[in-house]
Amino acid sequence: MSCFVQGGNVHANQIRQHYLRYGGKGRPLLLIPGITSPAITWGFVAERLGQHFDVYVLDARGRGLSSAGADLDYGTDTCADDIIAFAEALKLQNYALVGHSMGARFVLRAATRHPTSSISHLVLIDPPVSGPGRREYPGKLPWYVDSIRQAERGMDAEAMLAFCPTWTEAQRALRAEWLHTCYEPAILRAHRDFHEVDIHQDFPKNRVPTLLMIAGKGGVITPQDEAEIRQLQPSIQTVWVPDGGHMIPWDDLEGFFGAFGTFLGPSID
Repeated sequence: MSCFVQGGNVHANQIRQHYLRYGGKGRPLLLIPGITSPAITWGFVAERLGQHFDVYVLDARGRGLSSAGADLDYGTDTCADDIIAFAEALKLQNYALVGHSMGARFVLRAATRHPTSSISHLVLIDPPVSGPGRREYPGKLPWYVDSIRQAERGMDAEAMLAFCPTWTEAQRALRAEWLHTCYEPAILRAHRDFHEVDIHQDFPKNRVPTLLMIAGKGGVITPQDEAEIRQLQPSIQTVWVPDGGHMIPWDDLEGFFGAFGTFLGPSID
């Protein structure tokens, strides 16, 4: 039985922020997806999390049903501020922030830019650790841009197979349906920020209990990267999902939920 409550929009940080809510009771948990993942594509994850938490899955600006357009700033700091403004608009307290990939960078930056906010825990799911003077992020820009432009013309699950060959037909169909809502300039800025914004500076400043989840088959975070992050933030907890690619829940759903352990309180079954 679905625990979906409703979708909604709030005006926060001077834009419309769209969200999907699951569970509706318990401690709030805000889930921020990655660079080209509208909120709805994380619904299957939120359904499970919603058994334990009051889950809000956000459309980052320039994606899904949130505000988009040439007049908006899509930089890391602004997107991090969006998250805090969203929580404040809904008067959420003692909330966990869970971010995947780009979203993980945003929630970490949100915690360090707003140290007096009401964040209780951070979960960083395979964040890009590229940056100035570092190796490139393995996800290449044409993969994103080509698929978005094809989705804008019209795309189905069969066409999405070329971009997501390991996904189920239902997963590919949902991505094909929603990918056109990803505003290309927002994607370009996020990918550029992967290489120009150094999130390593945030780890020593972070005072929020943090779990770093690493995809064993993702190629985004290496053991050397993990060691560096542990040195920068000795309190951080790290866990590997050996069978997970960068899109961990799509590759190993049970391994993904198992990796949370009891970090957020209850085990997620």
